[in-house]
Amino acid sequence: MNDQSIERRQHYLNVNYGLKSWLLTTDHKRIAWLYLVSVTVFFFIGGIFATLLRLELLTPQGDLVQAETYNKLFTMHGITMIFFFLIPSIPSVLGNFLVPMMIGARDLAFPRLNLASWYIYIIGGLFTLAAAAAGGVDTGWTFYTPYSSIYSNTNVALTAIGIFITGFSSILTGLNFIVTIHTMRAPGMTWFRLPLFIWAHYATSVIFILGTPVIAISVALVAMERLFHLGIFDPSLGGDPLLFQHLFWFYSHPAVYIMILPGMGVMSELITCFSRKRIFGYSFIAFSSLAIAILGFLVWGHHMVVSGQSVYAGMIFSLLSMLVAIPSAIKVFNWTATLYKGSISFEAPMLYALGFIGLFTIGGLTGLFLATLAVDVHVHDTYFVIAHFHYIMVGSAVMAYLGGIHFWWPKMTGRLYPKGLATLAAVTIFLGFNLTFFPQFILGYLGMPRRYHVYPPEFQVLNVMSTAGASILAVGYLLPLIYLIWSLRYGEVAGMNPWRATGLEWQTPSPPPTNNFDKTPIVTRDPYDYPSGQPQAVFAPGAAEHV
Repeated sequence: MNDQSIERRQHYLNVNYGLKSWLLTTDHKRIAWLYLVSVTVFFFIGGIFATLLRLELLTPQGDLVQAETYNKLFTMHGITMIFFFLIPSIPSVLGNFLVPMMIGARDLAFPRLNLASWYIYIIGGLFTLAAAAAGGVDTGWTFYTPYSSIYSNTNVALTAIGIFITGFSSILTGLNFIVTIHTMRAPGMTWFRLPLFIWAHYATSVIFILGTPVIAISVALVAMERLFHLGIFDPSLGGDPLLFQHLFWFYSHPAVYIMILPGMGVMSELITCFSRKRIFGYSFIAFSSLAIAILGFLVWGHHMVVSGQSVYAGMIFSLLSMLVAIPSAIKVFNWTATLYKGSISFEAPMLYALGFIGLFTIGGLTGLFLATLAVDVHVHDTYFVIAHFHYIMVGSAVMAYLGGIHFWWPKMTGRLYPKGLATLAAVTIFLGFNLTFFPQFILGYLGMPRRYHVYPPEFQVLNVMSTAGASILAVGYLLPLIYLIWSLRYGEVAGMNPWRATGLEWQTPSPPPTNNFDKTPIVTRDPYDYPSGQPQAVFAPGAAEHV
């Protein structure tokens, strides 16, 4: 197949042209592209805030920006990265593109609702960017009361409205995924023939629907208390400041799993494909996704050990936090067992997957430190927490996102990217990330508090290492942006299945037609069926024209 044959064949990218055809599309694949462009913009905006933070921390006396500006920078960095990149990235981009194709459906259950969710996301993002342009917000991404509800003189209400609006985008996406997975699976696609990517997105969607209304209501109450002086969190009006922390973390700890569960689904696809083996312990990995989603709602109190809650509550939340580590460990052990004696090929997506396992393991183990009450009292609100959080969110979730983008890019575009540059980017990101955040574990253990723009001189060497790592990390993130855009026009034409994978999405042309399949596939095999190291089709011969 050559460039001309791709252009001649009608597919979802060339079925019609013009800005209107994109902004009014109901094709899940095009909506995935709208999200891809949007979250990429927010990622680099958040990255600019992070760059300024690291430059400020090069010197102990903080001579780049003032304390007030520094507070606004880390707040806007956290809000942008969490609410506008990490939470929507994999579900809204890869999930939107792949969920219907992986289950043999022509689209999501509610195509117009899917488009509406993107518009809601953009509107919420514009409100938040307007707050940043108008002077920013300085409460931290956690919006802790009573500072956020009474004392801060920054744009808290405008930011809260933006996050409130964006929450509806997550709810609609989760609802769409759940209904689609329940009602639109191809004939023969039983629950235990679903790809693990689908199981992960199903579990994530449950958290979207159950948890997102809580954070939306919480930030709405903060905005209402600021605007109308209601006594919700203000103790002088009969409110309770700790009530907000309970409401916030009841959502925000499950939100960590919103960010990491879809990445775990991506990992299961990459590891089984590039080790040419059936996934080890399929049902255990599938049910561990649901276990993480359920247990995630029971551990919010471990964020509040030093808030004055009772020792008994702290012990219970500590035990539950240890418990939630078990299903995560099941996944890591099963991925490792899948790799064992596999025929491993070190393509770029696989490098991201291996990097994910290493970084997630460090992040998970340090999470157990924080779940241990005595250690948590010592390292609470220090850079140890920053390092742990970023090992899970940036080291793991972003690695999974980039691994998934590199894996499915040939399917999304019909083009291949330069393998050498992709390998260089994966290695650069891994090294840059560790140089950035591992020194912060040491800083935190030594007692350097987070959210301070100045620090004692003895911490400077580790901070310089961290800033140097951030520079390397920035180069690593810019590389894929450059060569992936380049590949859209100049990349080598990809075949239908360049990785020789087994999923339904690989049994249709690249790029796929608008309706995904010319005929509805009939599934007859289990997923990840790699007998003797060779993949087989997962649906019946003759069920679709492109088998």
